[in-house]
Amino acid sequence: MNWILVIAGAMVGAPLRYLTDRAVQARHDTVLPWGTFVVNVTGCLVLGALSGAVTRGAASHSVQLFVGTGLCGALTTYSTFSYETMRLAESGARFFAIANVVAGLGAAFTGAALAQAVWG
Repeated sequence: MNWILVIAGAMVGAPLRYLTDRAVQARHDTVLPWGTFVVNVTGCLVLGALSGAVTRGAASHSVQLFVGTGLCGALTTYSTFSYETMRLAESGARFFAIANVVAGLGAAFTGAALAQAVWG
């Protein structure tokens, strides 16, 4: 049953990632890959909030599998994030490379703080 939750979440997350990436990237023509940035920061925020909710008993293991592993696993992409961050740093856009990393970490901590505030 657990694998069905993961697959179902991924079936939502993968197309959501593709559509969001294309929609955002079509509106921005800069050195920063905004599409990947948006899906990864969103995923970090959701994962941070979900982790906080699970820790406080406000979300079940099933929700964690569906949303965390399935949806966010397919929505975010660590390999693309790391590749694009390295490409930004190597091309001299170090500010954007650092901003990319800081935004993801900041979103994860913000999500966890939101969970703490809601479920204390």
